[in-house]
Amino acid sequence: MRSLTTGLARGGIGIIISLVSVYLVLRGVDLGQTASLVSGARLPWLGLAMVGITADMVFRALRWQRLIAPIRPVPLRRLSGYMLIGYLANNVLPARLGELVRSHYLGDREGISRSATLGTVVVERVVDTVVLVAIGAAAILVLNIRGVIVSAILVGVALAGLLVVALAVALAAHRLPGARHIAAFLGRWPRFKGMVRRLRDGLRVAALPRTIAASALLSVLAWSCTVLVVLAVGQALGIELTVGEGALLAAGTNLATAIPSGPGYLGTFEYAGQTIAAAFGLAASKGLALALLVHVLTLALSSVGGLAALVLLGWKGRPVVSK
Repeated sequence: MRSLTTGLARGGIGIIISLVSVYLVLRGVDLGQTASLVSGARLPWLGLAMVGITADMVFRALRWQRLIAPIRPVPLRRLSGYMLIGYLANNVLPARLGELVRSHYLGDREGISRSATLGTVVVERVVDTVVLVAIGAAAILVLNIRGVIVSAILVGVALAGLLVVALAVALAAHRLPGARHIAAFLGRWPRFKGMVRRLRDGLRVAALPRTIAASALLSVLAWSCTVLVVLAVGQALGIELTVGEGALLAAGTNLATAIPSGPGYLGTFEYAGQTIAAAFGLAASKGLALALLVHVLTLALSSVGGLAALVLLGWKGRPVVSK
């Protein structure tokens, strides 16, 4: 009951943040000009953007497969389906609750502990955040941009550092002073203690150098595809962007999705994109058109993929026997 209440509270806060973001985005924007830009987008460039989004998702599936492998190998075809169903859930549920959905779905279907699966997702998020912050910081240095965007990236650097430290502490918790006393205390609730132990089993993949190195490389490849998507959508709208500008837009908009928000990161993604585009001298209507089109294409492809996976795999849980 408490977890349900917490989830509803988190979702409610996320929806409020999205509504505020939408208000900030629409304030002072010429919606007619934005609509004109979007409707006049050139299809070949949009096609290239869709290829980039697809490649991005392939690299993300390969990364998750690499992180799951030390626990139990899972075929890429099935793993991609579980991931896409989680993305679909993120698109319709607030506050990134789709991460819990894909952890539950994979654990249920593959006979892996859901807590251990969630641990690999946590590691994935940490690696992703570190790589994304590094891309954003590098773009800022290249573009020599100052102001609120630099402050936001610095906050991201601090957050990435905290996540790495928190992960390291979680891995070394059993060696810390007082660990035995804490374990004895948790022993009063065997079920909770077991869940924590299985979560640590998933987090332990972060202690495998080759696994983390491969995950970081796949993250770089995935985000490179996202930069390509931003550049291609810019070309579709007649907006010339440098690689550095595309990288900063990709980093900033996706870092904004870490903030609890409504379904599909509505509002926070567009507000971040519009704010960053303004630093390049783009009008608010152009910044909104660019962010909106990137967002819509990403949501559309991930949702179609998630629906297809849901149809093929079904929803009702039944463990899959590996072949």
